[in-house]
Amino acid sequence: MSRRGLAAVASVLDQAASSATNILVLVLAARLSSASGFADFSMVYVTFSVLLGLNMAYVGQSVVLEKGERLAPVCRSAVGFTGVASTAVGAVLAVTGLLLPGAAGDAFLALGLVLPLVLLQDGLRYCFSALRAPGRALAADTLRLVCVTGALAVQPEGATAQRLVLVWGLSALPALALGLWLLRPSVRGARADLRPYLRRGHLGQRFVVEFAVGNGSSQLAVLGLGVFATPLAVGALRGATTLFGPLNVLFNSAGAFGPPVVGRASGKRGVVRLTALLGGALALLGAGWAAVLYALPDRVGRELLGDTWAAASALLPATGAQYAVMGLGTCALLTLRVLNPRATLSLQVVFSLLSVGLLLGGYALWGVAGAAWGLAVGSAAKAGAGWLRVARLEVPAPAGAEPAAAPAGAAGQGPSSPAA
Repeated sequence: MSRRGLAAVASVLDQAASSATNILVLVLAARLSSASGFADFSMVYVTFSVLLGLNMAYVGQSVVLEKGERLAPVCRSAVGFTGVASTAVGAVLAVTGLLLPGAAGDAFLALGLVLPLVLLQDGLRYCFSALRAPGRALAADTLRLVCVTGALAVQPEGATAQRLVLVWGLSALPALALGLWLLRPSVRGARADLRPYLRRGHLGQRFVVEFAVGNGSSQLAVLGLGVFATPLAVGALRGATTLFGPLNVLFNSAGAFGPPVVGRASGKRGVVRLTALLGGALALLGAGWAAVLYALPDRVGRELLGDTWAAASALLPATGAQYAVMGLGTCALLTLRVLNPRATLSLQVVFSLLSVGLLLGGYALWGVAGAAWGLAVGSAAKAGAGWLRVARLEVPAPAGAEPAAAPAGAAGQGPSSPAA
């Protein structure tokens, strides 16, 4: 296998290790906690997930777009900014926890204390991706997976949410230490500069809006459907989507860690050729996965989803179509991230909101099946618009030349070109 292929495999495995960590943490916490204790833990974990996504958007996504001699100072600056920002946010959470009564306040206090550890440990993945060393990220995240599952597994039954949060956070220390040790040779001698992250125009500001719109619209869609639909309809849609969880790992890996690999291609034509091939492969994989799920015997399906299987299986054609075109859309956005990072915001805003409208409109006309097909049509429209924008995008840099340097006020920016 080529060096690029090994890097791609390591990136996917690293994303899988990170996703498995999140899943196992929730499973173990649910088994150890009482119903009320797990509710407190869940509130804290949702808060952490939002903060993790914001850090990924503001810091991580701009880091992976970097290349060349700027990588060392950018990575050191990203680690420094994440440490300072997470400490500040952690202090706010700790004070909030002191003000909140009961077990929920104790759990938020614990999150505030460990937040810098867990955000720093996760943020190192993006530095390794930009440095084209995903194997180092995989080593650190694998250690994180082993440590957190081992630490939680030995906790007593009925452990409080505060205790579980502290154990979960402190178990990141070995992986954080390993990650910093592996990063040190690549950033030795580089100086950190945190000021560009605070300036107007930093590219991460646009990615934060994209994250907020994408996640906010999906939550709005669920809430909106819950107003008009029966719980069975909502459960069926969620169940069908859950079955495609492994594809989410691949899509997230492509979007988050693809830019350093794709950016090595020669010019716009080389980038488009590579991402188009990847998009086609992901689309075929999505269709194939849907076919496998559709062919499952009912007995196996019920083992996966219980009583929800009967309703969810009827949505597999629509959800399979959605994930097939999502593969194409993911690679269209990946192409734009590499060629013109500022071209993705309008697409994310317009078509995320369009998907919400199509979901609700589809349900109003044809029930839950219509809602599922509405999501599929929205994903197809987003993919089509993304590739249309790629086709119209002009990249004026001469052949063989490096992309224009990022403006001084936009630290962390990747290759720049006129905003779309």
